[in-house]
Amino acid sequence: MKAERSRRVWLFDLDDTLHDASSAVYAGINEGMNGFMERELGLTRDQATALRIHYWHRYGATLLGLVRHHGVNAAHFLHHAHLLPGLEERVRGHRHDLAALAALPGRRYLLTNAPAAYTARVLGVLGIGHLFDGIFAIEDLRMFGQLRPKPDARMLRAIAARLGVPPARCVLVEDTLMHQKSARSIGMGTVWMQRWLRGSKRAQRLRRRPAYVDQRVTRLRQLR
Repeated sequence: MKAERSRRVWLFDLDDTLHDASSAVYAGINEGMNGFMERELGLTRDQATALRIHYWHRYGATLLGLVRHHGVNAAHFLHHAHLLPGLEERVRGHRHDLAALAALPGRRYLLTNAPAAYTARVLGVLGIGHLFDGIFAIEDLRMFGQLRPKPDARMLRAIAARLGVPPARCVLVEDTLMHQKSARSIGMGTVWMQRWLRGSKRAQRLRRRPAYVDQRVTRLRQLR
């Protein structure tokens, strides 16, 4: 059993999984997205907000809708949406979570829909970049020249193939349920991280563990 656990591959989300993104960055990212859409698409603030939310629900990432329907340059959008001046002063993790991450047996990878530059800034503040065997930012989540961020099941399967393991050996640790549902559809293990969701509307709507979630945790040391 110990040997089997040591061969497990953990795929960790970043925002609201390893740090409190809801408090630190989401308002700024949404503001950056809205500002970009207002400038580039000629939208009002209310129109930009509505379109941002619509594309997030439809595709799992606002970026995909903008690329597919408006020809937006992905790198340009990601840069402007994640400028976030003063980010380093706002990022907060939990030291017990980060210690548990260091002690977790098996290989550990970061799998995030955030861009690489932003990811590096957050990891720098948390001081945990060295704990991962590799990092997959959104720029790395491409198939056949097209972005395929979470929750794309084909991309999740491709990630497992890149790592040389079947999906069943992987466990996705996430705060976003639609991503976990997709991971379970290809046989991955799923853990719903709720430390930073406690008291939020998302957590209140789903107090019970969905059938596609193996484990619901509020701290990383609870991982099995």
